[in-house]
Amino acid sequence: MKTFTIAIGSDHAGYQYKEAIKAMLLAEGHTVRDYGTHSETPCDYPDFCRPVAEAVARGDFDRGIVLGGSGNGEAIVANRVRGVRCGLCWNEQVAIWNRSHNDANCLSLGQRTVSETEALQIVRVWLATEFEGGRHLARIKKIDAPT
Repeated sequence: MKTFTIAIGSDHAGYQYKEAIKAMLLAEGHTVRDYGTHSETPCDYPDFCRPVAEAVARGDFDRGIVLGGSGNGEAIVANRVRGVRCGLCWNEQVAIWNRSHNDANCLSLGQRTVSETEALQIVRVWLATEFEGGRHLARIKKIDAPT
């Protein structure tokens, strides 16, 4: 099994899943840096998700995972960072497409939208899926092209 360096961050609404995902990743041999939050005290997701995305964009980590209640705002924040391609995934098939078609380097999950078991499996599938390249490569180049 291939292992990755992974940055992870969440707001209060994603905290429980962040902790469960982090434990799973560490148990499976990945290197993980937790950018917070560190409790369920209400907080603002950009404070934790933007640093994750910036670290991935700099190349400090292979992949990033951001979490919140829905995962929507977290994905938006991550995608504002140049060099990040973050997708919100709500099942395994979407996670496969996120990696195989979009070469995503960041995953967003909503704690209020999937079960913890589903979230853990989505992360496993997302990490195991390779980018297909081919016809998708031209699209990635357009996404990453300077504006």
